Amino acid sequence: MLDATNTEQPIVYTPYVVKAGITMAVNLRQAFKSDIMIEADVNRADVLLDTPQMLVPIEQFEEDDIKTLFDHAFPAGQEQRIVRYNVLPNLKAVCLFAINKDLNNVINDQFDYVQHIQAMTPVWHHLHQRSFTGHRNKLYGYFHGKRLDLFSFQQNRFKYCNSFEVSHAYDALYFLLYVWKQLHLEAEHDELHIVGDIPEQAWLVEELKRYLRNAYVINPAADFQQSPITEIAGMPYDLMTLIVKGR
Repeated sequence: MLDATNTEQPIVYTPYVVKAGITMAVNLRQAFKSDIMIEADVNRADVLLDTPQMLVPIEQFEEDDIKTLFDHAFPAGQEQRIVRYNVLPNLKAVCLFAINKDLNNVINDQFDYVQHIQAMTPVWHHLHQRSFTGHRNKLYGYFHGKRLDLFSFQQNRFKYCNSFEVSHAYDALYFLLYVWKQLHLEAEHDELHIVGDIPEQAWLVEELKRYLRNAYVINPAADFQQSPITEIAGMPYDLMTLIVKGR
Protein backbone atom coordinates (compact mmCIF):
# COMPACT_ATOMS: atom_id res chain seq x y z
CA MET A 1 0.00 0.00 0.00
CA LEU A 2 1.52 3.33 -1.01
CA ASP A 3 1.77 6.30 1.35
CA ALA A 4 -0.63 9.10 0.38
CA THR A 5 1.91 11.68 1.63
CA ASN A 6 4.58 10.41 -0.75
CA THR A 7 4.52 12.89 -3.64
CA GLU A 8 6.74 10.69 -5.81
CA GLN A 9 4.46 7.67 -5.50
CA PRO A 10 0.99 8.98 -4.58
CA ILE A 11 -1.98 6.69 -4.15
CA VAL A 12 -3.97 6.27 -7.35
CA TYR A 13 -7.66 5.63 -6.75
CA THR A 14 -9.44 4.54 -9.93
CA PRO A 15 -13.01 3.19 -9.61
CA TYR A 16 -13.90 0.53 -12.16
CA VAL A 17 -17.39 0.41 -13.64
CA VAL A 18 -18.61 -3.18 -13.40
CA LYS A 19 -20.11 -4.50 -16.61
CA ALA A 20 -23.50 -6.17 -16.32
CA GLY A 21 -24.04 -9.65 -17.73
CA ILE A 22 -20.61 -11.06 -16.83
CA THR A 23 -19.28 -12.37 -13.54
CA MET A 24 -17.25 -10.30 -11.09
CA ALA A 25 -14.27 -12.54 -11.79
CA VAL A 26 -14.39 -11.71 -15.53
CA ASN A 27 -14.85 -8.03 -14.68
CA LEU A 28 -11.76 -8.11 -12.49
CA ARG A 29 -9.69 -9.92 -15.11
CA GLN A 30 -10.59 -7.18 -17.59
CA ALA A 31 -9.77 -4.49 -15.02
CA PHE A 32 -6.30 -6.00 -14.60
CA LYS A 33 -5.73 -5.32 -18.30
CA SER A 34 -6.20 -1.56 -17.83
CA ASP A 35 -3.29 0.81 -18.51
CA ILE A 36 -2.70 1.51 -14.81
CA MET A 37 -2.39 -2.17 -13.89
CA ILE A 38 -0.23 -3.02 -16.91
CA GLU A 39 2.22 -0.23 -16.07
CA ALA A 40 2.37 -1.07 -12.37
CA ASP A 41 5.12 -3.44 -11.21
CA VAL A 42 3.25 -4.98 -8.29
CA ASN A 43 3.51 -8.52 -6.94
CA ARG A 44 1.43 -8.21 -3.76
CA ALA A 45 -2.04 -6.94 -2.93
CA ASP A 46 -4.19 -6.16 0.07
CA VAL A 47 -7.71 -7.12 -1.02
CA LEU A 48 -10.43 -5.26 0.90
CA LEU A 49 -13.71 -7.18 0.74
CA ASP A 50 -16.96 -5.39 1.54
CA THR A 51 -18.97 -8.57 2.03
CA PRO A 52 -21.14 -10.10 4.80
CA GLN A 53 -19.21 -10.95 7.94
CA MET A 54 -19.72 -12.69 11.26
CA LEU A 55 -17.84 -12.41 14.55
CA VAL A 56 -16.65 -15.27 16.72
CA PRO A 57 -15.28 -14.79 20.27
CA ILE A 58 -11.56 -15.45 20.08
CA GLU A 59 -11.67 -17.99 22.91
CA GLN A 60 -14.24 -20.05 20.94
CA PHE A 61 -12.48 -19.81 17.57
CA GLU A 62 -11.41 -23.01 15.82
CA GLU A 63 -9.96 -22.64 12.33
CA ASP A 64 -11.34 -26.02 11.25
CA ASP A 65 -14.90 -24.82 11.98
CA ILE A 66 -14.94 -21.57 10.00
CA LYS A 67 -16.65 -22.92 6.87
CA THR A 68 -19.36 -24.71 8.86
CA LEU A 69 -20.06 -21.63 10.99
CA PHE A 70 -20.11 -19.22 8.06
CA ASP A 71 -22.25 -21.45 5.84
CA HIS A 72 -24.77 -21.79 8.64
CA ALA A 73 -25.01 -18.00 9.04
CA PHE A 74 -24.83 -17.22 5.29
CA PRO A 75 -25.93 -20.19 3.12
CA ALA A 76 -23.87 -20.31 -0.06
CA GLY A 77 -26.46 -21.79 -2.43
CA GLN A 78 -24.72 -22.65 -5.70
CA GLU A 79 -21.84 -20.23 -5.15
CA GLN A 80 -18.36 -21.70 -4.78
CA ARG A 81 -16.53 -19.63 -2.18
CA ILE A 82 -13.60 -19.67 0.20
CA VAL A 83 -14.04 -18.58 3.82
CA ARG A 84 -11.33 -16.34 5.24
CA TYR A 85 -10.84 -14.73 8.63
CA ASN A 86 -9.16 -11.74 10.29
CA VAL A 87 -8.13 -11.88 13.93
CA LEU A 88 -9.05 -8.81 16.01
CA PRO A 89 -6.82 -9.25 19.06
CA ASN A 90 -7.70 -5.88 20.64
CA LEU A 91 -11.38 -6.82 20.54
CA LYS A 92 -10.92 -10.49 21.45
CA ALA A 93 -12.82 -11.58 18.33
CA VAL A 94 -12.29 -13.17 14.91
CA CYS A 95 -14.10 -11.90 11.81
CA LEU A 96 -15.21 -14.53 9.28
CA PHE A 97 -15.99 -13.60 5.67
CA ALA A 98 -15.90 -15.18 2.22
CA ILE A 99 -14.61 -14.57 -1.28
CA ASN A 100 -15.94 -16.11 -4.48
CA LYS A 101 -13.63 -18.93 -5.59
CA ASP A 102 -13.32 -17.76 -9.20
CA LEU A 103 -12.63 -14.20 -8.05
CA ASN A 104 -9.97 -15.51 -5.69
CA ASN A 105 -8.30 -17.42 -8.54
CA VAL A 106 -8.15 -14.30 -10.72
CA ILE A 107 -6.48 -12.36 -7.92
CA ASN A 108 -3.98 -15.15 -7.21
CA ASP A 109 -3.10 -15.30 -10.91
CA GLN A 110 -2.23 -11.60 -10.81
CA PHE A 111 -0.25 -11.35 -7.56
CA ASP A 112 2.32 -13.50 -5.78
CA TYR A 113 1.22 -12.48 -2.29
CA VAL A 114 -2.36 -11.65 -1.34
CA GLN A 115 -3.80 -10.58 2.01
CA HIS A 116 -7.60 -10.59 2.42
CA ILE A 117 -9.10 -7.96 4.71
CA GLN A 118 -12.77 -7.64 5.57
CA ALA A 119 -13.75 -3.99 5.01
CA MET A 120 -15.09 -3.50 8.54
CA THR A 121 -11.86 -4.65 10.19
CA PRO A 122 -9.94 -1.33 9.95
CA VAL A 123 -13.12 0.63 10.79
CA TRP A 124 -13.73 -1.40 13.95
CA HIS A 125 -10.10 -1.09 15.00
CA HIS A 126 -9.94 2.66 14.52
CA LEU A 127 -13.29 3.51 16.09
CA HIS A 128 -12.57 1.19 19.02
CA GLN A 129 -9.54 3.36 19.75
CA ARG A 130 -11.70 6.48 19.44
CA SER A 131 -14.25 5.04 21.85
CA PHE A 132 -11.85 5.53 24.78
CA THR A 133 -12.08 9.32 24.38
CA GLY A 134 -14.28 10.76 27.11
CA HIS A 135 -16.48 8.90 29.59
CA ARG A 136 -19.69 8.50 27.59
CA ASN A 137 -21.00 5.32 25.99
CA LYS A 138 -20.83 5.50 22.20
CA LEU A 139 -22.76 3.88 19.35
CA TYR A 140 -21.15 3.95 15.88
CA GLY A 141 -22.84 3.63 12.49
CA TYR A 142 -21.02 3.16 9.17
CA PHE A 143 -23.04 3.58 5.95
CA HIS A 144 -21.70 1.78 2.88
CA GLY A 145 -23.24 0.03 -0.11
CA LYS A 146 -26.84 0.68 1.05
CA ARG A 147 -25.95 -1.08 4.30
CA LEU A 148 -25.61 0.24 7.82
CA ASP A 149 -23.19 -1.44 10.21
CA LEU A 150 -23.96 -0.56 13.84
CA PHE A 151 -21.56 -1.38 16.64
CA SER A 152 -20.59 -0.43 20.16
CA PHE A 153 -17.73 -1.40 22.43
CA GLN A 154 -17.35 -2.18 26.10
CA GLN A 155 -13.75 -2.18 27.24
CA ASN A 156 -11.92 -4.51 24.82
CA ARG A 157 -14.93 -6.34 23.42
CA PHE A 158 -17.90 -5.74 21.19
CA LYS A 159 -20.98 -4.79 23.18
CA TYR A 160 -23.09 -4.86 20.00
CA CYS A 161 -22.49 -5.46 16.30
CA ASN A 162 -25.03 -5.94 13.49
CA SER A 163 -25.72 -5.00 9.86
CA PHE A 164 -28.94 -3.64 8.35
CA GLU A 165 -30.10 -2.99 4.81
CA VAL A 166 -31.00 0.69 4.42
CA SER A 167 -32.69 1.72 1.19
CA HIS A 168 -33.44 5.27 2.38
CA ALA A 169 -32.98 7.63 5.34
CA TYR A 170 -36.20 6.53 7.07
CA ASP A 171 -34.78 3.02 7.42
CA ALA A 172 -31.56 4.45 8.80
CA LEU A 173 -33.37 6.56 11.39
CA TYR A 174 -35.43 3.58 12.52
CA PHE A 175 -32.45 1.23 12.98
CA LEU A 176 -30.29 3.86 14.68
CA LEU A 177 -32.94 4.70 17.26
CA TYR A 178 -34.02 1.06 17.66
CA VAL A 179 -30.48 -0.09 18.51
CA TRP A 180 -29.95 2.95 20.73
CA LYS A 181 -33.01 1.93 22.75
CA GLN A 182 -32.01 -1.74 22.71
CA LEU A 183 -28.66 -0.85 24.31
CA HIS A 184 -30.36 1.33 26.95
CA LEU A 185 -28.24 4.34 26.00
CA GLU A 186 -29.09 7.70 27.55
CA ALA A 187 -30.45 10.38 25.21
CA GLU A 188 -29.02 13.25 27.27
CA HIS A 189 -25.62 11.77 27.98
CA ASP A 190 -24.36 9.12 25.54
CA GLU A 191 -23.11 9.66 21.97
CA LEU A 192 -24.00 8.52 18.45
CA HIS A 193 -21.36 8.85 15.71
CA ILE A 194 -22.16 8.12 12.05
CA VAL A 195 -19.89 8.12 9.01
CA GLY A 196 -19.78 7.05 5.37
CA ASP A 197 -22.25 7.46 2.52
CA ILE A 198 -25.06 8.76 4.73
CA PRO A 199 -28.46 8.96 2.97
CA GLU A 200 -30.09 12.40 3.14
CA GLN A 201 -27.51 13.42 5.70
CA ALA A 202 -28.93 16.84 6.64
CA TRP A 203 -32.44 15.44 7.20
CA LEU A 204 -31.18 12.40 9.10
CA VAL A 205 -29.00 14.42 11.47
CA GLU A 206 -31.82 16.87 12.11
CA GLU A 207 -34.20 14.02 12.98
CA LEU A 208 -31.63 12.31 15.20
CA LYS A 209 -31.07 15.50 17.17
CA ARG A 210 -34.78 15.60 17.96
CA TYR A 211 -34.23 12.51 20.10
CA LEU A 212 -30.51 12.46 20.98
CA ARG A 213 -28.51 15.31 22.40
CA ASN A 214 -25.14 14.06 21.17
CA ALA A 215 -25.47 12.92 17.53
CA TYR A 216 -22.43 13.58 15.34
CA VAL A 217 -21.17 13.00 11.78
CA ILE A 218 -17.52 11.93 11.62
CA ASN A 219 -15.55 14.14 9.23
CA PRO A 220 -12.74 12.02 7.71
CA ALA A 221 -10.51 15.07 7.14
CA ALA A 222 -10.65 15.96 10.84
CA ASP A 223 -10.60 12.29 11.89
CA PHE A 224 -7.36 11.66 9.99
CA GLN A 225 -5.72 15.01 10.74
CA GLN A 226 -6.08 16.47 7.25
CA SER A 227 -4.37 13.52 5.56
CA PRO A 228 -4.14 14.12 1.77
CA ILE A 229 -5.98 10.85 1.22
CA THR A 230 -9.21 12.42 2.52
CA GLU A 231 -9.17 14.75 -0.50
CA ILE A 232 -9.53 11.85 -2.96
CA ALA A 233 -13.12 12.03 -4.21
CA GLY A 234 -15.21 8.91 -3.83
CA MET A 235 -12.81 6.92 -1.68
CA PRO A 236 -14.80 4.99 0.96
CA TYR A 237 -14.11 5.51 4.64
CA ASP A 238 -13.03 1.89 5.17
CA LEU A 239 -10.28 2.19 2.54
CA MET A 240 -9.14 5.55 3.95
CA THR A 241 -8.97 3.98 7.40
CA LEU A 242 -6.97 0.99 6.19
CA ILE A 243 -4.39 3.21 4.45
CA VAL A 244 -4.05 5.80 7.22
CA LYS A 245 -4.48 3.64 10.32
CA GLY A 246 -3.84 0.08 9.11
CA ARG A 247 -5.81 -2.99 10.18
